[in-house]
Amino acid sequence: MDHILVIGGTGNIGYPLIEILATNDQIKLTVGVHTVSKVQEAFQHFQQLTLVPFDFLDPKTFPKAFKGVNKVFFIRPPQLSKPKEDMAPFLAYAKQQTIEQIVFVSLIGVEKNPMTPHHKIEKMIREAKIPYTFIRPSFFMQNLNTTHQNDIKNNHDLFIPAGHSKTSFIDTRDIGEVAAVCLTNSAYLNQELELTGASALTYDEIAEVMTTILDTKITYSKPTLFNFRRVMIQRGIPKDYVNVMVMLYLITQLGNAKKVTNTIEQVLHRPPRTIQEYVRDYKHDFIRESHE
Repeated sequence: MDHILVIGGTGNIGYPLIEILATNDQIKLTVGVHTVSKVQEAFQHFQQLTLVPFDFLDPKTFPKAFKGVNKVFFIRPPQLSKPKEDMAPFLAYAKQQTIEQIVFVSLIGVEKNPMTPHHKIEKMIREAKIPYTFIRPSFFMQNLNTTHQNDIKNNHDLFIPAGHSKTSFIDTRDIGEVAAVCLTNSAYLNQELELTGASALTYDEIAEVMTTILDTKITYSKPTLFNFRRVMIQRGIPKDYVNVMVMLYLITQLGNAKKVTNTIEQVLHRPPRTIQEYVRDYKHDFIRESHE
């Protein structure tokens, strides 16, 4: 029986992953969360699942989280942007354990972008000689109903500095499904999987899709990288996190986010979810309550 530690289980990738793994009676799950009491209700209906306190910045939380574990799935928390400081102790501890596989959610094109935290984390895992699977997705559709939700919901605008570039958006639910396959199929050991949607779209096209489905005019204001950074910092978003966002959108403007792969179909034997499906499923995240 595999015993899998999932870190990031409350998020848009981790939770769908847990929903799948929890149906497999040959898997035992430990989910590392920052504050157990805050999330107990969300996980109470899952069998064979244990919630434990976990913090990348607190090595005292590592032993309990890793107890009996042979596989690890994790996502880098956005606010942790200095891998040599905030990820090295975790990976060093993992190396000391008998871990058979680490599945890390990285970033498409990361091999060409050594400045990104994802690139540095991949390198650290390889150097630790831990068997790995790197899942490298394109931009998440769910960024729209999280990071950019406020602008869409209140201003009916995509305030995103991507210019006229195209992005091969992917639904995070598809990423979770792929991760579940990778954790249960040894064929994906020491592999890098580039995950995208079926097509690359501009944000103008995204705005058109949202306008049609939400029945509300959604614009795309194309802010400059400088203006986007200034506004995000003014809103109280941590500077390190904003800087990573700016770096990723610069990469997008350079045309590095438009790559389309067929990996989803190869792994899941079905097409990836479309942007239309996503907007319909998350429709109420974009509409103010007074309009509902």
